[in-house]
Amino acid sequence: MKAYELLFFVDPASTEEARAGAMKRIEVAIAEEGGVIDEVIDWGKRKLAFEVDHLTEGDYTLINFQAEPDQIKELDRVLRINDAVKRHMIVRRHEAK
Repeated sequence: MKAYELLFFVDPASTEEARAGAMKRIEVAIAEEGGVIDEVIDWGKRKLAFEVDHLTEGDYTLINFQAEPDQIKELDRVLRINDAVKRHMIVRRHEAK
């Protein structure tokens, strides 16, 4: 398995249910094929550099995880179809913790 990090943000005005649902779907997508979540860091509200869907702030979450490279395509698909997640980015980390 290789080490990755996922950074995403949701609308800060969204409900706790919407945030929890998005997080649960991400956890399931990572764990489906044996991936492991190492760390979840809630960054909280941050100002955006430019407007995204008429938003000037986002509620950010960083997830460090390990997964097989072929799982990343499915995780990306899950994030794209999730309405609560406004933007996301998945990058490979150099080392696993």
